[in-house]
Amino acid sequence: MITVESLTLSRGERVLFRDLSFSLAAGEAVALTGANGAGKTSLLRALAGFLRPDAGTIGFGDADPAEARRRLLHWLGHLDGLKGARRAREELAFQAGWHGADAAGIAAAVDVLALEPLLDLEVRQLSAGQRRRLAFARLIAAPRPVWLLDEPFAPLDARWRAALGLLMQAHLDKGGAILAAVHDPLPVPARALDIGAGR
Repeated sequence: MITVESLTLSRGERVLFRDLSFSLAAGEAVALTGANGAGKTSLLRALAGFLRPDAGTIGFGDADPAEARRRLLHWLGHLDGLKGARRAREELAFQAGWHGADAAGIAAAVDVLALEPLLDLEVRQLSAGQRRRLAFARLIAAPRPVWLLDEPFAPLDARWRAALGLLMQAHLDKGGAILAAVHDPLPVPARALDIGAGR
């Protein structure tokens, strides 16, 4: 689903990594590991099209990269990207609708992630874990095959880590793929890719 060949990325004057090559297949999870500052988030942002690599290529099979990013990818960053002044209901409708979700998809996400009690609260009133569940809802409401996740479980308690682990496994079972920057192991079988190893 994604092929990376000889990728080099820098931040300012510092080279994060050179000549990185790997692929992500349907039904596969890959856990990006490495020290803080190694370039895990930068790699995800490059795949999502937010950063331009210094060298190398990022391919999406036969699809045009710009079109593939619009139709095939979900990006969930370390920051949730939610508007604090909106009510959770409004924010979910905006976020999910932007990604093409219909009312049935939004309702399914609300149910699966137990969001109903939160919907009339302003986003700024939600805890970090509740905000993460709200952000994750668009992945359920508007399914796309590739999930790019940056520390997806950081603010979640054990219950919701387990619950989102089940959602991730269901996504993989349907032929989806996951690339996640992590410090702790993913709750699904995953191949490890150590960013910055050997530098």
